[in-house]
Amino acid sequence: MLDKAFYEKADEILSAHKKGKESLIPILQDIQAVYRYIPRELLSYVAGKIGITEAKAYSVATFYENFSFDQKGKYVIKVCDGTACHVRRSNLILERIHNELDLPDGKNTTDDMLFTVETVSCLGACGLAPVMTVNDEVHPAMTPDKVTETIKKIKEAENE
Repeated sequence: MLDKAFYEKADEILSAHKKGKESLIPILQDIQAVYRYIPRELLSYVAGKIGITEAKAYSVATFYENFSFDQKGKYVIKVCDGTACHVRRSNLILERIHNELDLPDGKNTTDDMLFTVETVSCLGACGLAPVMTVNDEVHPAMTPDKVTETIKKIKEAENE
């Protein structure tokens, strides 16, 4: 069960939109912008409030790759593994990130909820390959050493 504040925030978001199925995607986008994921309980809550079934809301939310039901860290690192990045060894970038953050295979978020690592098919910056983003800030021409430097800077900023 979610804290009451989650539902209050959802009501605030809902009040900014029309009540109806056409508002589902913008509402989910707003919820995800606040929490960096969509709590499943809020999906059910929103569905009821805008008059659609939970199954319909779930099918829409799972159709779009941008929506996530998993909690994410404060810093979401996305590593492109599209063709241009892959040929320029994006796998080494990903490997270094996992080593720097001490993330074993199959785990994407650090225990302290500071970092989440995702592999994506394309970031639309092929000419800058290999590319990674940190909270949508583009980091072009990445190398394993640049990964170490970037993560170090983030951790230092967090400790200030």
